[in-house]
Amino acid sequence: MTYVEHVRPDGTVVRWESRRHRKHLTEEAAGSTWWAPRARGWWIAVLFAVGSLLFAVGATSVYADAVGTRWDNVTFFVGSLFFTSAGFLTYREAVDAAPPAMNPADRRVLVYQPQRIDWWASGVQLIGTLFFNVSTGTALAASLSPHAAHDHVWRPDALGSVCFLVSSGLAWFEVCHGWAAWRPKDWAWWITLANLVGSVAFGVSAVGAYVNPVSGQVHNAQEAAVQTLIGAVCFFVGAVLLLPERTEHTGERAAATTA
Repeated sequence: MTYVEHVRPDGTVVRWESRRHRKHLTEEAAGSTWWAPRARGWWIAVLFAVGSLLFAVGATSVYADAVGTRWDNVTFFVGSLFFTSAGFLTYREAVDAAPPAMNPADRRVLVYQPQRIDWWASGVQLIGTLFFNVSTGTALAASLSPHAAHDHVWRPDALGSVCFLVSSGLAWFEVCHGWAAWRPKDWAWWITLANLVGSVAFGVSAVGAYVNPVSGQVHNAQEAAVQTLIGAVCFFVGAVLLLPERTEHTGERAAATTA
Protein backbone atom coordinates (compact mmCIF):
# COMPACT_ATOMS: atom_id res chain seq x y z
CA MET A 1 0.00 0.00 0.00
CA THR A 2 1.46 3.34 -1.04
CA TYR A 3 -1.52 5.65 -0.47
CA VAL A 4 -5.04 5.76 0.93
CA GLU A 5 -7.74 8.30 0.12
CA HIS A 6 -10.28 9.32 2.74
CA VAL A 7 -13.52 11.11 1.95
CA ARG A 8 -14.54 13.61 4.60
CA PRO A 9 -18.18 14.38 5.45
CA ASP A 10 -17.94 17.60 3.45
CA GLY A 11 -16.90 15.69 0.34
CA THR A 12 -13.21 16.63 0.52
CA VAL A 13 -10.86 13.84 -0.52
CA VAL A 14 -7.70 13.61 1.57
CA ARG A 15 -4.81 11.43 0.45
CA TRP A 16 -2.43 9.73 2.90
CA GLU A 17 0.87 8.74 1.27
CA SER A 18 3.32 6.32 2.87
CA ARG A 19 6.50 8.22 1.98
CA ARG A 20 5.08 11.58 2.99
CA HIS A 21 3.89 10.10 6.29
CA ARG A 22 7.29 8.57 6.97
CA LYS A 23 9.33 11.64 6.05
CA HIS A 24 7.19 13.95 8.19
CA LEU A 25 6.42 11.62 11.07
CA THR A 26 7.88 13.98 13.67
CA GLU A 27 8.38 17.71 13.91
CA GLU A 28 11.77 17.48 12.23
CA ALA A 29 11.09 20.36 9.90
CA ALA A 30 12.15 22.78 12.64
CA GLY A 31 15.35 24.52 11.69
CA SER A 32 16.60 25.48 8.28
CA THR A 33 16.61 23.32 5.19
CA TRP A 34 20.40 23.17 5.06
CA TRP A 35 21.26 23.02 8.78
CA ALA A 36 19.30 20.89 11.22
CA PRO A 37 21.71 18.54 13.08
CA ARG A 38 19.00 17.52 15.55
CA ALA A 39 16.84 16.06 12.79
CA ARG A 40 17.26 12.47 11.64
CA GLY A 41 16.13 13.35 8.13
CA TRP A 42 18.93 15.91 7.89
CA TRP A 43 21.53 13.33 8.88
CA ILE A 44 20.20 10.83 6.36
CA ALA A 45 20.67 13.40 3.59
CA VAL A 46 24.12 14.52 4.75
CA LEU A 47 25.49 11.01 5.27
CA PHE A 48 24.26 9.82 1.88
CA ALA A 49 25.67 12.96 0.26
CA VAL A 50 29.11 12.50 1.81
CA GLY A 51 29.20 8.81 0.93
CA SER A 52 28.18 9.57 -2.65
CA LEU A 53 30.78 12.31 -2.93
CA LEU A 54 33.53 9.96 -1.75
CA PHE A 55 32.48 7.34 -4.30
CA ALA A 56 32.44 9.99 -7.03
CA VAL A 57 35.92 11.21 -6.09
CA GLY A 58 37.27 7.68 -5.84
CA ALA A 59 35.97 6.85 -9.31
CA THR A 60 37.91 9.65 -11.01
CA SER A 61 41.21 8.70 -12.61
CA VAL A 62 42.84 11.98 -11.60
CA TYR A 63 42.27 11.28 -7.92
CA ALA A 64 43.22 7.60 -8.20
CA ASP A 65 46.47 8.46 -9.97
CA ALA A 66 47.28 11.17 -7.43
CA VAL A 67 46.77 9.12 -4.25
CA GLY A 68 47.48 5.61 -5.46
CA THR A 69 45.41 2.44 -5.44
CA ARG A 70 45.46 1.87 -1.69
CA TRP A 71 44.19 5.31 -0.71
CA ASP A 72 41.67 5.21 -3.52
CA ASN A 73 40.33 1.98 -2.02
CA VAL A 74 40.29 3.62 1.41
CA THR A 75 38.15 6.40 -0.07
CA PHE A 76 35.62 3.87 -1.34
CA PHE A 77 35.59 2.03 1.99
CA VAL A 78 34.98 5.20 4.01
CA GLY A 79 32.25 6.17 1.55
CA SER A 80 30.58 2.80 2.07
CA LEU A 81 30.54 3.41 5.84
CA PHE A 82 28.67 6.67 5.28
CA PHE A 83 26.21 4.76 3.07
CA THR A 84 25.65 2.20 5.81
CA SER A 85 25.12 4.87 8.48
CA ALA A 86 22.56 6.63 6.30
CA GLY A 87 20.97 3.32 5.33
CA PHE A 88 20.52 2.35 8.97
CA LEU A 89 18.86 5.68 9.81
CA THR A 90 16.59 5.28 6.77
CA TYR A 91 15.62 1.80 7.96
CA ARG A 92 14.90 3.14 11.45
CA GLU A 93 12.81 5.89 9.89
CA ALA A 94 10.68 3.25 8.14
CA VAL A 95 10.35 1.11 11.27
CA ASP A 96 9.29 4.08 13.40
CA ALA A 97 6.61 4.98 10.85
CA ALA A 98 4.86 1.62 11.23
CA PRO A 99 1.53 1.39 13.06
CA PRO A 100 1.94 0.09 16.64
CA ALA A 101 -0.05 -3.01 15.75
CA MET A 102 2.73 -4.12 13.39
CA ASN A 103 5.34 -3.92 16.12
CA PRO A 104 3.72 -4.79 19.46
CA ALA A 105 7.09 -5.57 21.03
CA ASP A 106 8.22 -2.00 20.33
CA ARG A 107 11.41 -3.20 18.66
CA ARG A 108 13.39 -0.73 16.58
CA VAL A 109 15.72 -2.92 14.50
CA LEU A 110 14.84 -6.61 14.25
CA VAL A 111 11.28 -6.34 13.02
CA TYR A 112 9.32 -8.16 10.33
CA GLN A 113 6.84 -6.02 8.41
CA PRO A 114 6.50 -7.63 4.96
CA GLN A 115 3.24 -5.81 4.23
CA ARG A 116 5.07 -2.46 4.00
CA ILE A 117 6.88 -1.40 0.83
CA ASP A 118 9.08 1.09 2.70
CA TRP A 119 10.23 -1.63 5.12
CA TRP A 120 11.35 -3.72 2.15
CA ALA A 121 12.97 -0.77 0.35
CA SER A 122 14.94 0.48 3.35
CA GLY A 123 15.85 -3.02 4.55
CA VAL A 124 17.14 -4.17 1.18
CA GLN A 125 19.07 -0.93 0.82
CA LEU A 126 20.72 -1.45 4.21
CA ILE A 127 21.75 -4.98 3.23
CA GLY A 128 23.19 -3.57 0.02
CA THR A 129 25.35 -1.10 1.95
CA LEU A 130 26.71 -3.97 4.05
CA PHE A 131 27.72 -5.79 0.88
CA PHE A 132 29.58 -2.66 -0.21
CA ASN A 133 31.32 -2.59 3.17
CA VAL A 134 32.58 -6.12 2.56
CA SER A 135 33.61 -5.42 -1.02
CA THR A 136 35.46 -2.17 -0.39
CA GLY A 137 36.91 -3.41 2.90
CA THR A 138 38.33 -6.56 1.32
CA ALA A 139 39.82 -4.48 -1.50
CA LEU A 140 42.09 -2.85 1.11
CA ALA A 141 44.12 -6.03 1.35
CA ALA A 142 47.61 -5.57 -0.08
CA SER A 143 47.43 -8.62 -2.30
CA LEU A 144 44.51 -10.84 -3.21
CA SER A 145 44.43 -13.97 -5.29
CA PRO A 146 42.20 -13.82 -8.39
CA HIS A 147 39.77 -16.20 -6.71
CA ALA A 148 39.61 -14.10 -3.55
CA ALA A 149 39.12 -10.90 -5.54
CA HIS A 150 36.25 -12.53 -7.43
CA ASP A 151 34.55 -13.96 -4.34
CA HIS A 152 35.14 -11.22 -1.77
CA VAL A 153 35.43 -8.02 -3.81
CA TRP A 154 33.45 -8.41 -7.01
CA ARG A 155 30.68 -10.71 -5.77
CA PRO A 156 29.58 -8.58 -2.78
CA ASP A 157 29.87 -5.50 -5.01
CA ALA A 158 27.50 -7.12 -7.51
CA LEU A 159 25.09 -8.20 -4.75
CA GLY A 160 25.16 -4.71 -3.27
CA SER A 161 24.36 -3.23 -6.67
CA VAL A 162 21.42 -5.63 -7.06
CA CYS A 163 20.13 -4.65 -3.62
CA PHE A 164 20.36 -0.96 -4.50
CA LEU A 165 18.50 -1.56 -7.75
CA VAL A 166 15.70 -3.48 -6.00
CA SER A 167 15.47 -0.88 -3.22
CA SER A 168 15.39 2.03 -5.66
CA GLY A 169 12.73 0.28 -7.74
CA LEU A 170 10.53 -0.19 -4.68
CA ALA A 171 11.04 3.44 -3.61
CA TRP A 172 10.13 4.59 -7.13
CA PHE A 173 6.97 2.46 -7.06
CA GLU A 174 6.06 3.89 -3.64
CA VAL A 175 6.29 7.47 -4.89
CA CYS A 176 4.64 6.85 -8.28
CA HIS A 177 1.99 4.48 -6.86
CA GLY A 178 2.87 2.31 -9.84
CA TRP A 179 5.77 1.77 -12.21
CA ALA A 180 5.42 5.07 -14.05
CA ALA A 181 4.26 8.58 -13.22
CA TRP A 182 5.00 12.18 -14.12
CA ARG A 183 5.26 14.27 -10.96
CA PRO A 184 7.99 16.88 -11.61
CA LYS A 185 6.64 19.19 -8.90
CA ASP A 186 7.34 16.55 -6.24
CA TRP A 187 10.72 16.43 -4.49
CA ALA A 188 10.19 12.73 -3.79
CA TRP A 189 9.71 11.99 -7.49
CA TRP A 190 13.04 13.57 -8.40
CA ILE A 191 14.80 11.90 -5.47
CA THR A 192 13.64 8.41 -6.33
CA LEU A 193 14.31 8.99 -10.03
CA ALA A 194 17.89 10.07 -9.32
CA ASN A 195 18.43 7.06 -7.05
CA LEU A 196 16.94 4.68 -9.61
CA VAL A 197 19.23 5.99 -12.37
CA GLY A 198 22.16 5.81 -9.98
CA SER A 199 21.35 2.22 -9.09
CA VAL A 200 21.22 1.25 -12.77
CA ALA A 201 24.63 2.86 -13.25
CA PHE A 202 26.03 0.94 -10.26
CA GLY A 203 24.65 -2.25 -11.78
CA VAL A 204 26.41 -1.56 -15.09
CA SER A 205 29.54 -0.75 -13.11
CA ALA A 206 29.39 -4.14 -11.39
CA VAL A 207 29.25 -5.85 -14.78
CA GLY A 208 32.32 -3.93 -15.94
CA ALA A 209 34.13 -4.68 -12.68
CA TYR A 210 33.78 -8.46 -13.08
CA VAL A 211 36.98 -10.17 -11.94
CA ASN A 212 38.00 -13.36 -13.70
CA PRO A 213 38.61 -15.89 -10.87
CA VAL A 214 41.44 -17.53 -12.82
CA SER A 215 43.40 -14.67 -14.35
CA GLY A 216 42.31 -11.87 -12.02
CA GLN A 217 41.67 -9.65 -15.01
CA VAL A 218 38.91 -7.03 -14.67
CA HIS A 219 36.40 -7.18 -17.51
CA ASN A 220 36.24 -3.43 -18.19
CA ALA A 221 37.82 -1.27 -15.49
CA GLN A 222 37.28 1.99 -17.34
CA GLU A 223 33.57 1.35 -17.85
CA ALA A 224 33.23 0.35 -14.20
CA ALA A 225 34.84 3.63 -13.08
CA VAL A 226 32.70 5.76 -15.41
CA GLN A 227 29.46 4.10 -14.33
CA THR A 228 30.44 4.33 -10.66
CA LEU A 229 31.00 8.05 -11.14
CA ILE A 230 27.62 8.47 -12.84
CA GLY A 231 25.86 6.49 -10.14
CA ALA A 232 27.57 8.38 -7.34
CA VAL A 233 26.64 11.74 -8.86
CA CYS A 234 23.01 10.62 -9.14
CA PHE A 235 23.02 9.47 -5.52
CA PHE A 236 24.56 12.78 -4.48
CA VAL A 237 21.78 14.69 -6.26
CA GLY A 238 19.14 12.49 -4.62
CA ALA A 239 20.73 13.00 -1.20
CA VAL A 240 20.85 16.79 -1.53
CA LEU A 241 17.21 16.89 -2.61
CA LEU A 242 16.26 15.10 0.61
CA LEU A 243 16.97 18.38 2.41
CA PRO A 244 14.21 20.48 0.81
CA GLU A 245 11.88 17.48 0.94
CA ARG A 246 12.36 17.37 4.71
CA THR A 247 11.17 20.97 5.15
CA GLU A 248 8.46 21.08 2.49
CA HIS A 249 4.90 21.88 3.51
CA THR A 250 3.70 19.00 5.68
CA GLY A 251 -0.01 19.69 5.55
CA GLU A 252 -2.36 17.09 4.15
CA ARG A 253 -2.84 17.02 0.43
CA ALA A 254 -6.49 17.56 -0.19
CA ALA A 255 -8.52 18.02 -3.30
CA ALA A 256 -11.98 19.48 -3.04
CA THR A 257 -14.56 17.44 -4.88
CA THR A 258 -18.31 17.70 -5.22
CA ALA A 259 -20.18 15.74 -2.59
